[in-house]
Amino acid sequence: MLDAGKIITELQVMRDDGHLSDALLRKAVRSLSVDERFEWTGVYLLGAENELWLHNYIGEPTEHAKIPVGTGVCGRAVAERRNLNIKDVSKEENYLACSPDIQSELVVLIRAGDDIFGQIDIDSEQKAAFTDDDEIALIGIADKLAEQLAAEKREAS
Repeated sequence: MLDAGKIITELQVMRDDGHLSDALLRKAVRSLSVDERFEWTGVYLLGAENELWLHNYIGEPTEHAKIPVGTGVCGRAVAERRNLNIKDVSKEENYLACSPDIQSELVVLIRAGDDIFGQIDIDSEQKAAFTDDDEIALIGIADKLAEQLAAEKREAS
C-alpha cells in the first residue's frame, strides 16, 4: 500500500540535507514502485521544446523517452493542465502503449502554481487500478518534488 506521508517526509529530509532534484526524483520513483499494483513507475520532466523527457523509471524499458505535449495520456495531461486517471487505456484514442498488458494509467502533474515541471506516470496491468486516494497521495508527493524543482529554478535565475 502507498504510504505517501512517509515518502513526503523522506523527500523533505533529503531536501533539508541538500540533495538536488535528481536524487529526490529517483527516491520518489523507487518508493512508489514498491506498490504491487504499479507495473511501471516513472517521472517525465517538461523540456523547453514543449516535450516531456523521461527522467527516471522502474519497470520495462519504454520507447517513449520523449513525448510531445498533447500526445498520449502523458502529453494530454500537460496540454489540459490536469491529472488524468485512465481506468481503461483501451478506450483512449491517443494512447501510447508501452506494453500490451497495461490496463490503466495515472498521471499526476508536478507543478507549482502555474508552472508545470513534469509528471509522475504510473501504469498498471489491472483495470481501474487507481483510486482517488492514490491520486491525492501522488499529488502530495508531486507537490514536494515541485518545491525542489521550483527552488532550483529560482537559484538558476
